[in-house]
Amino acid sequence: MVASDDLIDVMAELKGKQQSFAIATIVRTQNATSAKAGAKAVVTADGAMVGWIGGGCTQGAVRRAAQQALADGRARLVSVRPSDAMEAEGIAPGPSAEGVEYHRSVCPSGGTVEVFVEPMLPRRTLVVCGASPVAHALTDLGRHMAFAVTTAALPEDQESLPAADRRVEGFDLSGEPRMEDSYLVVATQGKRDREALRAALLSPARFIAFVGSRRKAEKLKAELVDAGLPAEAAGRLRSPAGLDIGAVTPEEIALSILAEIVQERRKHVREARGQVEESRERDGSTVATQIV
Repeated sequence: MVASDDLIDVMAELKGKQQSFAIATIVRTQNATSAKAGAKAVVTADGAMVGWIGGGCTQGAVRRAAQQALADGRARLVSVRPSDAMEAEGIAPGPSAEGVEYHRSVCPSGGTVEVFVEPMLPRRTLVVCGASPVAHALTDLGRHMAFAVTTAALPEDQESLPAADRRVEGFDLSGEPRMEDSYLVVATQGKRDREALRAALLSPARFIAFVGSRRKAEKLKAELVDAGLPAEAAGRLRSPAGLDIGAVTPEEIALSILAEIVQERRKHVREARGQVEESRERDGSTVATQIV
Protein backbone atom coordinates (compact mmCIF):
# COMPACT_ATOMS: atom_id res chain seq x y z
CA MET A 1 0.00 0.00 0.00
CA VAL A 2 1.38 3.40 -1.01
CA ALA A 3 0.74 6.30 1.37
CA SER A 4 -1.16 9.36 0.13
CA ASP A 5 1.89 11.55 0.68
CA ASP A 6 3.93 9.27 -1.57
CA LEU A 7 1.32 9.52 -4.34
CA ILE A 8 1.34 13.29 -4.03
CA ASP A 9 5.12 13.25 -4.41
CA VAL A 10 4.83 11.05 -7.51
CA MET A 11 2.26 13.37 -9.07
CA ALA A 12 4.37 16.43 -8.26
CA GLU A 13 7.41 14.83 -9.87
CA LEU A 14 5.50 13.89 -13.04
CA LYS A 15 3.96 17.36 -13.23
CA GLY A 16 7.37 18.95 -12.81
CA LYS A 17 8.67 16.89 -15.72
CA GLN A 18 5.66 17.91 -17.84
CA GLN A 19 4.61 14.24 -18.17
CA SER A 20 1.07 12.97 -18.64
CA PHE A 21 -0.50 10.63 -16.11
CA ALA A 22 -3.90 9.47 -14.92
CA ILE A 23 -5.32 9.30 -11.41
CA ALA A 24 -7.46 6.22 -10.69
CA THR A 25 -9.73 6.40 -7.62
CA ILE A 26 -12.01 3.62 -6.42
CA VAL A 27 -15.43 5.16 -5.80
CA ARG A 28 -17.47 2.04 -4.94
CA THR A 29 -17.01 -1.65 -4.24
CA GLN A 30 -19.48 -4.49 -3.85
CA ASN A 31 -18.90 -7.88 -2.23
CA ALA A 32 -15.36 -9.06 -1.58
CA THR A 33 -12.65 -6.84 -3.07
CA SER A 34 -9.01 -6.39 -2.10
CA ALA A 35 -9.17 -2.57 -2.35
CA LYS A 36 -11.88 -0.35 -0.94
CA ALA A 37 -13.46 2.99 -1.83
CA GLY A 38 -10.97 5.84 -1.65
CA ALA A 39 -7.98 3.76 -2.75
CA LYS A 40 -5.92 5.51 -5.42
CA ALA A 41 -3.21 4.86 -7.97
CA VAL A 42 -1.26 6.92 -10.47
CA VAL A 43 -0.91 5.44 -13.96
CA THR A 44 1.80 6.86 -16.22
CA ALA A 45 1.70 7.14 -20.01
CA ASP A 46 3.74 3.95 -20.39
CA GLY A 47 1.33 1.96 -18.19
CA ALA A 48 3.37 1.94 -14.97
CA MET A 49 1.18 2.04 -11.85
CA VAL A 50 2.00 3.49 -8.44
CA GLY A 51 -0.55 2.88 -5.70
CA TRP A 52 -3.16 0.21 -5.04
CA ILE A 53 -6.56 -0.24 -6.66
CA GLY A 54 -6.90 -4.02 -6.38
CA GLY A 55 -5.75 -7.20 -8.04
CA GLY A 56 -4.90 -8.15 -11.59
CA CYS A 57 -8.42 -7.95 -13.02
CA THR A 58 -8.91 -4.38 -11.82
CA GLN A 59 -5.38 -3.28 -12.68
CA GLY A 60 -5.66 -4.48 -16.27
CA ALA A 61 -8.96 -2.67 -16.84
CA VAL A 62 -7.68 0.53 -15.21
CA ARG A 63 -4.47 0.50 -17.24
CA ARG A 64 -6.46 0.20 -20.48
CA ALA A 65 -8.84 2.96 -19.39
CA ALA A 66 -5.94 5.20 -18.37
CA GLN A 67 -4.25 4.79 -21.74
CA GLN A 68 -7.48 5.67 -23.51
CA ALA A 69 -8.06 8.66 -21.21
CA LEU A 70 -4.58 9.99 -22.00
CA ALA A 71 -5.28 9.48 -25.70
CA ASP A 72 -8.62 11.28 -25.90
CA GLY A 73 -8.39 13.58 -22.87
CA ARG A 74 -11.64 12.33 -21.33
CA ALA A 75 -12.21 11.09 -17.79
CA ARG A 76 -14.21 7.89 -17.48
CA LEU A 77 -15.96 5.74 -14.89
CA VAL A 78 -14.87 2.11 -15.11
CA SER A 79 -16.91 -0.75 -13.67
CA VAL A 80 -15.17 -4.12 -13.32
CA ARG A 81 -17.80 -6.84 -12.74
CA PRO A 82 -17.91 -10.63 -12.71
CA SER A 83 -18.74 -12.09 -16.12
CA ASP A 84 -21.77 -14.02 -14.86
CA ALA A 85 -23.21 -10.91 -13.18
CA MET A 86 -22.85 -8.92 -16.41
CA GLU A 87 -24.56 -11.66 -18.41
CA ALA A 88 -27.37 -11.91 -15.87
CA GLU A 89 -27.96 -8.14 -16.08
CA GLY A 90 -27.63 -8.03 -19.86
CA ILE A 91 -24.58 -5.74 -19.73
CA ALA A 92 -22.13 -5.85 -22.60
CA PRO A 93 -18.43 -4.99 -22.16
CA GLY A 94 -17.47 -1.50 -23.27
CA PRO A 95 -18.94 2.00 -22.87
CA SER A 96 -22.63 2.30 -22.04
CA ALA A 97 -25.19 5.00 -22.83
CA GLU A 98 -24.92 6.11 -19.18
CA GLY A 99 -21.21 6.85 -19.58
CA VAL A 100 -19.90 3.83 -17.65
CA GLU A 101 -17.27 1.57 -19.21
CA TYR A 102 -17.85 -2.06 -18.26
CA HIS A 103 -15.08 -4.64 -18.04
CA ARG A 104 -15.39 -8.36 -17.33
CA SER A 105 -13.68 -9.79 -14.27
CA VAL A 106 -12.75 -13.44 -13.88
CA CYS A 107 -11.35 -13.02 -10.38
CA PRO A 108 -12.66 -15.73 -8.02
CA SER A 109 -13.64 -13.16 -5.35
CA GLY A 110 -16.71 -12.20 -7.41
CA GLY A 111 -16.51 -8.58 -6.32
CA THR A 112 -17.40 -5.43 -8.27
CA VAL A 113 -15.14 -2.38 -8.37
CA GLU A 114 -15.97 1.03 -9.83
CA VAL A 115 -13.03 3.32 -10.58
CA PHE A 116 -12.94 6.94 -11.72
CA VAL A 117 -10.02 7.50 -14.11
CA GLU A 118 -9.00 11.12 -14.69
CA PRO A 119 -6.28 12.18 -17.16
CA MET A 120 -3.80 14.81 -16.01
CA LEU A 121 -2.26 16.40 -19.08
CA PRO A 122 0.51 19.03 -19.08
CA ARG A 123 -0.24 22.50 -20.37
CA ARG A 124 0.15 22.92 -24.09
CA THR A 125 3.44 24.59 -25.02
CA LEU A 126 3.64 27.70 -27.20
CA VAL A 127 7.10 28.68 -28.41
CA VAL A 128 7.39 32.24 -29.71
CA CYS A 129 10.54 33.24 -31.59
CA GLY A 130 11.30 36.94 -31.77
CA ALA A 131 10.57 40.16 -29.93
CA SER A 132 8.33 41.91 -32.44
CA PRO A 133 4.98 43.48 -31.48
CA VAL A 134 3.24 40.29 -32.63
CA ALA A 135 5.62 38.22 -30.48
CA HIS A 136 4.71 40.41 -27.50
CA ALA A 137 1.00 39.96 -28.14
CA LEU A 138 1.37 36.20 -28.66
CA THR A 139 3.30 35.78 -25.41
CA ASP A 140 0.76 37.76 -23.43
CA LEU A 141 -2.37 36.23 -24.99
CA GLY A 142 -0.87 32.73 -24.94
CA ARG A 143 -0.45 32.83 -21.17
CA HIS A 144 -4.03 34.03 -20.74
CA MET A 145 -5.12 30.99 -22.78
CA ALA A 146 -3.28 28.64 -20.40
CA PHE A 147 -0.34 27.84 -22.68
CA ALA A 148 3.07 27.21 -21.18
CA VAL A 149 4.92 29.92 -23.11
CA THR A 150 8.58 29.80 -24.10
CA THR A 151 10.14 32.91 -25.65
CA ALA A 152 13.21 32.59 -27.87
CA ALA A 153 14.88 35.92 -28.62
CA LEU A 154 18.23 37.64 -28.71
CA PRO A 155 19.67 38.40 -25.26
CA GLU A 156 19.24 42.14 -25.67
CA ASP A 157 15.54 41.68 -26.47
CA GLN A 158 14.62 39.42 -23.57
CA GLU A 159 13.90 42.22 -21.08
CA SER A 160 11.35 43.80 -23.40
CA LEU A 161 9.25 40.62 -23.65
CA PRO A 162 6.31 39.93 -21.34
CA ALA A 163 6.72 37.32 -18.61
CA ALA A 164 7.06 33.77 -19.94
CA ASP A 165 7.35 30.33 -18.37
CA ARG A 166 10.70 29.70 -20.06
CA ARG A 167 13.20 31.89 -21.88
CA VAL A 168 15.77 30.90 -24.51
CA GLU A 169 18.56 33.31 -25.41
CA GLY A 170 18.91 33.09 -29.16
CA PHE A 171 17.03 30.61 -31.30
CA ASP A 172 18.67 27.26 -30.51
CA LEU A 173 15.73 25.06 -29.48
CA SER A 174 17.57 21.74 -29.53
CA GLY A 175 17.67 21.46 -25.74
CA GLU A 176 14.08 22.43 -25.05
CA PRO A 177 11.78 19.79 -23.49
CA ARG A 178 8.63 18.44 -25.16
CA MET A 179 9.28 20.20 -28.44
CA GLU A 180 7.47 17.40 -30.28
CA ASP A 181 4.25 18.52 -28.58
CA SER A 182 4.86 22.25 -29.05
CA TYR A 183 3.19 24.88 -31.21
CA LEU A 184 5.91 27.15 -32.58
CA VAL A 185 5.52 30.59 -34.14
CA VAL A 186 8.36 32.56 -35.73
CA ALA A 187 7.48 36.22 -35.19
CA THR A 188 10.89 37.83 -35.71
CA GLN A 189 9.50 40.15 -38.42
CA GLY A 190 12.76 41.19 -40.01
CA LYS A 191 15.23 40.55 -37.19
CA ARG A 192 17.17 37.29 -37.71
CA ASP A 193 14.29 35.75 -39.68
CA ARG A 194 16.46 33.19 -41.44
CA GLU A 195 18.24 32.06 -38.27
CA ALA A 196 15.01 31.66 -36.29
CA LEU A 197 13.18 29.97 -39.15
CA ARG A 198 15.96 27.44 -39.66
CA ALA A 199 15.96 26.52 -35.96
CA ALA A 200 12.18 26.19 -35.99
CA LEU A 201 12.09 23.94 -39.06
CA LEU A 202 14.80 21.69 -37.63
CA SER A 203 12.78 21.22 -34.44
CA PRO A 204 10.22 18.40 -34.00
CA ALA A 205 7.42 20.86 -33.15
CA ARG A 206 4.01 19.63 -34.28
CA PHE A 207 3.00 23.06 -35.62
CA ILE A 208 5.33 25.68 -37.14
CA ALA A 209 4.07 29.00 -38.48
CA PHE A 210 5.77 32.15 -39.79
CA VAL A 211 4.49 35.68 -39.33
CA GLY A 212 5.02 37.32 -42.70
CA SER A 213 3.83 37.27 -46.27
CA ARG A 214 3.64 34.08 -48.29
CA ARG A 215 6.17 35.51 -50.75
CA LYS A 216 8.68 36.25 -48.00
CA ALA A 217 8.22 32.80 -46.47
CA GLU A 218 8.77 31.08 -49.83
CA LYS A 219 11.93 33.12 -50.45
CA LEU A 220 13.34 32.26 -47.02
CA LYS A 221 12.49 28.58 -47.42
CA ALA A 222 14.23 28.46 -50.80
CA GLU A 223 17.35 30.09 -49.35
CA LEU A 224 17.39 27.64 -46.44
CA VAL A 225 16.98 24.63 -48.74
CA ASP A 226 19.82 25.93 -50.94
CA ALA A 227 21.90 26.17 -47.76
CA GLY A 228 21.24 22.51 -46.89
CA LEU A 229 17.90 22.40 -45.05
CA PRO A 230 15.99 19.22 -46.04
CA ALA A 231 13.09 20.04 -48.36
CA GLU A 232 10.69 17.97 -46.24
CA ALA A 233 11.55 20.13 -43.23
CA ALA A 234 10.84 23.31 -45.20
CA GLY A 235 7.53 21.84 -46.33
CA ARG A 236 6.24 21.81 -42.73
CA LEU A 237 5.98 25.60 -42.57
CA ARG A 238 2.59 27.35 -42.40
CA SER A 239 2.57 30.88 -43.75
CA PRO A 240 1.10 33.36 -43.41
CA ALA A 241 0.43 32.39 -39.81
CA GLY A 242 -3.12 32.56 -38.50
CA LEU A 243 -6.66 32.20 -39.75
CA ASP A 244 -7.90 34.80 -42.22
CA ILE A 245 -10.04 37.01 -39.98
CA GLY A 246 -8.94 40.31 -41.48
CA ALA A 247 -6.50 40.93 -38.62
CA VAL A 248 -4.57 44.22 -38.71
CA THR A 249 -3.13 45.04 -35.26
CA PRO A 250 -0.51 42.88 -33.49
CA GLU A 251 -3.16 41.78 -30.99
CA GLU A 252 -5.57 40.77 -33.74
CA ILE A 253 -2.80 38.88 -35.58
CA ALA A 254 -1.91 37.07 -32.35
CA LEU A 255 -5.57 36.16 -31.90
CA SER A 256 -5.76 34.76 -35.44
CA ILE A 257 -2.63 32.65 -34.86
CA LEU A 258 -3.89 31.22 -31.59
CA ALA A 259 -7.24 30.50 -33.25
CA GLU A 260 -5.39 28.45 -35.88
CA ILE A 261 -3.47 26.61 -33.17
CA VAL A 262 -6.71 25.81 -31.31
CA GLN A 263 -8.27 24.59 -34.57
CA GLU A 264 -5.27 22.34 -35.22
CA ARG A 265 -5.24 21.00 -31.68
CA ARG A 266 -8.95 20.19 -31.68
CA LYS A 267 -8.52 18.38 -34.99
CA HIS A 268 -5.80 16.28 -33.38
CA VAL A 269 -8.07 15.55 -30.40
CA ARG A 270 -10.89 14.39 -32.69
CA GLU A 271 -8.51 12.15 -34.60
CA ALA A 272 -7.20 10.63 -31.36
CA ARG A 273 -10.74 9.95 -30.12
CA GLY A 274 -11.59 8.33 -33.42
CA GLN A 275 -8.55 6.07 -33.10
CA VAL A 276 -9.62 5.08 -29.59
CA GLU A 277 -13.10 4.18 -30.82
CA GLU A 278 -11.68 2.16 -33.74
CA SER A 279 -9.34 0.40 -31.32
CA ARG A 280 -12.24 -0.58 -29.04
CA GLU A 281 -14.29 -1.89 -31.91
CA ARG A 282 -11.39 -3.82 -33.39
CA ASP A 283 -9.86 -5.68 -30.48
CA GLY A 284 -9.95 -3.60 -27.31
CA SER A 285 -6.33 -2.51 -27.65
CA THR A 286 -5.22 0.95 -26.56
CA VAL A 287 -3.97 3.95 -28.47
CA ALA A 288 -0.75 5.59 -27.33
CA THR A 289 -1.35 9.03 -28.87
CA GLN A 290 -0.67 11.87 -26.40
CA ILE A 291 -2.58 15.22 -26.37
CA VAL A 292 -1.02 18.51 -24.98
